[in-house]
Amino acid sequence: MAKLYFRYGAMNSGKSTALLQVAYNYEERGQRVLLVKPHIDTKGEGQIVSRLGLTRPVDFLVAPDESLREKFGEHQARVRVQTGDDVACLLIDEAQFLTASQVTEALMIAIVDRIPVLAYGIRTDFQTRAFPGSARLLELAHSLEELKTICRCGRKAIFNGRRAADGHFIASGAQVAIDGEAVSYESLCGECYLREVGPIPA
Repeated sequence: MAKLYFRYGAMNSGKSTALLQVAYNYEERGQRVLLVKPHIDTKGEGQIVSRLGLTRPVDFLVAPDESLREKFGEHQARVRVQTGDDVACLLIDEAQFLTASQVTEALMIAIVDRIPVLAYGIRTDFQTRAFPGSARLLELAHSLEELKTICRCGRKAIFNGRRAADGHFIASGAQVAIDGEAVSYESLCGECYLREVGPIPA
């Protein structure tokens, strides 16, 4: 049975690099993959961008009001026509930006369409609140895997601190603000988060 996987970690834990490595591994064995990310993630302009400098165009973007499963089916059919091959895996970058219903569709792609789905993303925003897509992935995924990174102090980083353009950490604002667009992020352990950002909301 194909499965839905959620591989998550704080910012800069190598999620996009890991996704691109999985794509390479499949393709090295002659298998086809499809890469997708939510349309809301404007970083890279339709590309998956790794901190190591690796980039790769996605096969399609999905907007909040679009069906992930329908778009996957369209591109799966295109691959069959162009290559005669079936798609072996669907890889999703920035999966926290999926809607809850799109995550349910990802599960259907795995269970009903029998295509493994590997979703990569962060669990929580800069205020320690779960993104809707991540919350649903934590509820539905067959497999959960944490990708680890370290804080500036050397401890394990679990939170994402948001910096304003002036470099100061901020604790208010919209949940979604793409890295590089007037804000930046730093992965922090709990102690450094409390010191830099402030109290964790109840």
